Amino acid sequence: MTSTRRKSVIPIVAAPVSEQTMSLYQSTQKVYPRAVSGYFHHWRWFMIWATQLVFYGMPWLQYGGRQAFLLDIDAHRFYLFGLVILPQDLFYLALLLIICATGLFLFTAVAGRLWCGFSCPQSVYTELFLWIERKIEGDRLARQKLDAQPWRLRKTSLKVSKHAAWLAFSLITGFTFVGYFTPIRELLGDLQQWQLGGWSCFWLGFYGLATYGNAGFMREQVCKHMCPYARFQSAMFDDHTLIVAYDSKRGEPRGGRSKGQAPDALGLGACIDCNICVQVCPVGIDIRNGLQYECISCGLCIDACNEVMDKMQYPRDLIRFSAAGDGGKQPLRQHLFRPRVIIYSSLLALMTGGLVFGLMHKADFKVDVMRDRNIMYRESPQGIENLYQLHLSNATEQVQRYRVRATGIAMLNVESEQTLTAGPNDEILSPLSLSAPASYQRGSQPIKIEVTALPSGETVITNSTFYRP
Repeated sequence: MTSTRRKSVIPIVAAPVSEQTMSLYQSTQKVYPRAVSGYFHHWRWFMIWATQLVFYGMPWLQYGGRQAFLLDIDAHRFYLFGLVILPQDLFYLALLLIICATGLFLFTAVAGRLWCGFSCPQSVYTELFLWIERKIEGDRLARQKLDAQPWRLRKTSLKVSKHAAWLAFSLITGFTFVGYFTPIRELLGDLQQWQLGGWSCFWLGFYGLATYGNAGFMREQVCKHMCPYARFQSAMFDDHTLIVAYDSKRGEPRGGRSKGQAPDALGLGACIDCNICVQVCPVGIDIRNGLQYECISCGLCIDACNEVMDKMQYPRDLIRFSAAGDGGKQPLRQHLFRPRVIIYSSLLALMTGGLVFGLMHKADFKVDVMRDRNIMYRESPQGIENLYQLHLSNATEQVQRYRVRATGIAMLNVESEQTLTAGPNDEILSPLSLSAPASYQRGSQPIKIEVTALPSGETVITNSTFYRP
């Protein structure tokens, strides 16, 4: 028997060609945060008031006849109440920045991104700008309807009023910022007389427009795409870090229902899928999708969800602050005694103690002694003479007198002026001549130059050298 195998042929038909344009970038949807009231909302506004009272009020405080807090770049002075920090003391400012960074790491390890939600300037000014927007344009639905309307007189007047209020607030903020670097009372007088300097105008406008752009337009985009803290925060999280968490075990499956209906009887979870937690979020995320780097831990979704749970007569805390590792299953139990918290706390305590000790024992004046590079030595009737330049900075608010003496070589004499006088916050540059007998040992010898404040007796010792050929 013979069998014939037939080969099936699949015809190839040319598919119709259609051109499609695909964008590599997703357009950003504008976020319209909904107003909400509750525990975390009140705490958030308390922190806004506290931080802004400090920011806007600090430059106006006076201490000892001058501005209490002033970064005077022209005079190379940093005034903090009775403390005067000179350029030579920038170590303290660097240490202060390191302390702030370590404190932020510690706070993040323990409590997540509460800094972002409650104290970060971007979040604070965004909330203030949103408050202005709500007062002029209305709440979420009213703003959405207004933006969808064509440009007519009402929409134009509301938009102009809102942006005028934003600009005014931004310029006040810029003026206050410049007041930290230029005495703010003098700055106000110059502004009233239209005599602001070029740099003052530049920084006032720059910081004002930055506030206007970041808080008025970019808003959550700064937190999502520009802030580096959002990117590396996960490195500081562990299973006990406090985050905003949705209890999916209790909340799923979602579904709508009438008020008072028991979820178990309907085969549903506690979440009624109202999306109010999404509507109140200032960065426009859905916390029910799990931990996301965009979340700033403001807690507004908790307030919104608790309000819905109260209306539905369900237990609260479907969304709550919880430890990252429990998945929202258990109430938060803060574990403070764990390695990273102990390390951060120890470093923070050590550096803070060092900063406080250093500031308490910081000398009230600074001394620098520089050899005259043009003349290594010269002969005089007193023997061999070396020339120096003594730079003295008075960091106090009073006139001070200082005595200069040199030690380290027998019969070493101070030939120039031995008593110096410096005014308040003054710097003086004085020539200093030291001489030793011609018969003294040859070569370069180490010496010490002591400057003593009178009558307090505080002494600063500077090392130098004396050369005899």
